[in-house]
Amino acid sequence: MRHLPSLTKAAILCTIAALSLTAWAVRVGDSAPDFTGTDSNGQSHKLSEYRGKYVVLEWTNNGCPYTRKHYTSGNMQSLQKEWTAKGVVWLTVLSSAPGAQGYMTASAENAYIQQVHASPTAALLDPTGALGHEYEAKTTPDMYVIDPSGKLIYSGAIDDHPNDDPSDIPHSKNYVSEALTEAMAGQQVAVAYTRPYGCSVKYQGD
Repeated sequence: MRHLPSLTKAAILCTIAALSLTAWAVRVGDSAPDFTGTDSNGQSHKLSEYRGKYVVLEWTNNGCPYTRKHYTSGNMQSLQKEWTAKGVVWLTVLSSAPGAQGYMTASAENAYIQQVHASPTAALLDPTGALGHEYEAKTTPDMYVIDPSGKLIYSGAIDDHPNDDPSDIPHSKNYVSEALTEAMAGQQVAVAYTRPYGCSVKYQGD
């Protein structure tokens, strides 16, 4: 087989790398990547099965002070109850690797959910980080809102106070609630992307 010139090989490798990055990129306005995940009760969830419903993805880590801000205050639980009551599918995602902060076994996660009275539709266990990497989840929390057509309509922070102080919650603009309220009213989401804040997701190998 004839060898390609080195410059051509380099160009091909660069093109492949660029295509790989593009394939992984998740952008507001694009179709949300489909996935299949297993929850803390051993049930399988496929995003495409929820077509026709709004879906919220919430990356979490109960050892992270930014996550604790929203759970010790009851804010996250309140959001889960409010929006699931309106037909929204709320999937909490745990992408912490085994041995890392926030990693939970199925039984431990179920006990935690009961302890803090959380009520997501399901808690998806993602110890390999496959789902987290697919969505490029960066922090805990990191929030995504998907509309009934499967399009990503919001990505980013939960609110506009990037700190771990629960006393700021009553004065915060909650971007997730705003996105859902506007979209359900047939309006364009005014703030569709913000920079997420919190602890870095504790991926395997990090």
